[in-house]
Amino acid sequence: MRTRPNWWPVALLAGGSLLLSGCAEFDDRAASQTYAPAPTLTPEAGPAPELPEIGGTPGGPSAPKGAPSTKVQPPQGCTDFDKAVVETCLDTVAAVAALPGEGDNPAALAGERRSGRILRVAANTDPAQIAKVDVDATGDGGLTGLALSPSYAEDQLVFAYVTTATDNRVVRIANGQAPKPVLTGIPRGATGNRGAILPDGKGALLVATGDAGNPAEAAGDASLAGKVLRIDTAGKPAPGNPSAGSAVFASGLHAPGGLCKSADGSRLWVTDRDDNRDLLHRIQPGASLSIPAWTWPAKPGVAGCVDAGAQLWVAAAAAGNMQNLPITPEGTVGGKPQETMNGKNGTSYGKLSALSPIDQRYAFAGTVNKDGGKPVSSDDRVVIIALQPSQGGGGKD
Repeated sequence: MRTRPNWWPVALLAGGSLLLSGCAEFDDRAASQTYAPAPTLTPEAGPAPELPEIGGTPGGPSAPKGAPSTKVQPPQGCTDFDKAVVETCLDTVAAVAALPGEGDNPAALAGERRSGRILRVAANTDPAQIAKVDVDATGDGGLTGLALSPSYAEDQLVFAYVTTATDNRVVRIANGQAPKPVLTGIPRGATGNRGAILPDGKGALLVATGDAGNPAEAAGDASLAGKVLRIDTAGKPAPGNPSAGSAVFASGLHAPGGLCKSADGSRLWVTDRDDNRDLLHRIQPGASLSIPAWTWPAKPGVAGCVDAGAQLWVAAAAAGNMQNLPITPEGTVGGKPQETMNGKNGTSYGKLSALSPIDQRYAFAGTVNKDGGKPVSSDDRVVIIALQPSQGGGGKD
């Protein structure tokens, strides 16, 4: 456990405010097609507001005098002197899920891809293991997605997307009980096993699945691979899906990294990677994910995302930065990304993967530096990042 003061300077991203997810509701307009493929990415300087404390108001009191900003003492063993760091010395934090109702000391669940451990983490506390799922982490598999139940306040259930020796699956975790499979038989391959989970705000779960290394699996509705699925908490197709009795919500994924949606649910996004480029898709129910909203030919390794209204934040694990895409009032991508958290424009934590919003101003992020990166002694870590408040975005299209 690392002792923390009762204030929270946090890692800074320049741009829009972070918004909580609401109910899912979609328009039928196509995602922005103008910006694919994307031009070469170049860093752009952004504003650098003062850092408010958690529990304060946007634009309110700054961190106490003397609080570190961009330069802090390097970690010593598992002790990290960066006060944005919530937990250290974990293993490949590929999934995070913020917990509700934690006040000024926010907590999250952190999932380790290779070990299958799920831990509760918060400042000034030791990590507490709540479950361990048996996983096969060869290739890009393992534990890659975490989500709270749509009715978490009542049932305290947690869902995880995992790879086993025979398949990819969704498991349900109840307090004090062994993980229970609720959706099995999602094809498994040497690659294309990553997945993500997101509550849709209507009592169902959205599940992004990889193509198991076979792009043909993603095209047809007969396979669960390469899809966005919509299921209930028992793993059955959710009511209101495009085809009654089918869990398939959209088709055409390869190796998804993250699902996110706008505050009112009018926009739903998924990040993906294929052999030639990284992609961002705006999801429309029943549609093929054939025309991306944005592409990255340089393949920065897109992972978790957050729709912050005026901007979409996308963690880039391979590049070790954050890709911040402007979003128009119509809900399309409005221009090339800005790179932040790259060590020049914002503090870098290396390979960021998972993202999960806390409230309108803050999010949890997990690092996977032990997975092909350059880990420091305190890796892998869970970090709190802050976003500058902005106006507009996130409304209905």
